[in-house]
Amino acid sequence: MSTTRHELLHAFDLLLAPSRFKDYGPNGLQVEGRTVVRKIVSGVTASRALIEAAIHAEADAIFVHHGLFWRGQDGCVTGWMKQRLGLLLGDDVNLFAYHLPLDAHPELGNNAQLGLQLGLLAHAGSTGRFGEQELGFLGARDNGEAFASAKELAAHAEKVLKRPVTLVDTAHRPIKNVAWCTGGAQGYFEAAIAAGADAFITGEISEPQAHYAREMGVAFLACGHHATERYGAQAVAGHVAAQLGLKHEFIDIDNPA
Repeated sequence: MSTTRHELLHAFDLLLAPSRFKDYGPNGLQVEGRTVVRKIVSGVTASRALIEAAIHAEADAIFVHHGLFWRGQDGCVTGWMKQRLGLLLGDDVNLFAYHLPLDAHPELGNNAQLGLQLGLLAHAGSTGRFGEQELGFLGARDNGEAFASAKELAAHAEKVLKRPVTLVDTAHRPIKNVAWCTGGAQGYFEAAIAAGADAFITGEISEPQAHYAREMGVAFLACGHHATERYGAQAVAGHVAAQLGLKHEFIDIDNPA
């Protein structure tokens, strides 16, 4: 089965509602390719490696969280940008990218899917959200039990995500309320503390967060930008592909960040 590029864009926009968000770059169709779409490849970032893999997989469209265009770029099509655009345009492949809308979707987004992987369930209603544009999730273990310590939570995250976790362990108590926001959301830590979190999970850590953790007694876990954002793109693209009767393949390009 197949659909059109326009119908696919409409399905993504209807699901993710990008107009609700103030974002750092354009959401939606970033590079126009062929009109008819039969197969979607999803991935985290529109890197050259992903584009090459998608072309090899005979994809008509690529769906990613991190697209090609961001606020503050100089607009020059040189170097890596020329290489990536050359591949997309040369093979007539569509590129769809959704940043904050993909983080925020309550069931299929990066935060919801990371919670699913870690066995975390957001609290109902507004108490389950925090931070700018309510992107952060706040909840607890889906079995109702607390983690005995931040170290136990970190060990659990390492097992699930299959990568080392940077832990600033200052809670020194059972971890009941867990806040999380995928990727580079270390700036949400103060909002997570204000929301009542015992621990905060994100992708990266910057210099200030270790001090906040030590001073406020809230554990901070940096679990990897890529590692925490592997799940939303495949969930959304898989959902829309099933809806429209298209083929879908998730391709994970390894990234230690």
